[in-house]
Amino acid sequence: QVQLVESGGDLVQAGGSLRLSCAASGSSFNINVMGWYRQAPGKQRELVAIITRGSTTTYADSVKGRFAISRDNAKNTVVLQMNSLKPEDTAVYYCKVIIGIRPYWGRGTQVTVSS
Repeated sequence: QVQLVESGGDLVQAGGSLRLSCAASGSSFNINVMGWYRQAPGKQRELVAIITRGSTTTYADSVKGRFAISRDNAKNTVVLQMNSLKPEDTAVYYCKVIIGIRPYWGRGTQVTVSS
C-alpha cells in the first residue's frame, strides 16, 4: 500500500515563497514520475510540475520561472519550491506519483496567497 504525505502548505503574502514536500512510503518500489497538481475552488485539477526518475521536468506555463521541482530517488520524496507567489496560485496542491502505470494521489495541502 503506497501512502503519500504532503506538507508545507500555508498562508503567504503575494511575492512570498513556500516549499511543498511529499514523501512516499509503503512497499519497495521504483517511482517513474512524481509531480504536483493543484485545484482551485470551482476549477479543474491541473498539472503544476512533474519530474521523471531521470529528472526530466515539465512545468505549467503559469509557473515557469517561479516554481522548481526536484526529487530524491533514494528517499522517494519530491519537493516543489514556489517563489514569487501570486494570489492565483491559491489552491489545494496534490502530490501524485506513478508506479508502473498506476497513479497514486496524496490528500492535498492548502496554499493560500493573499494580495
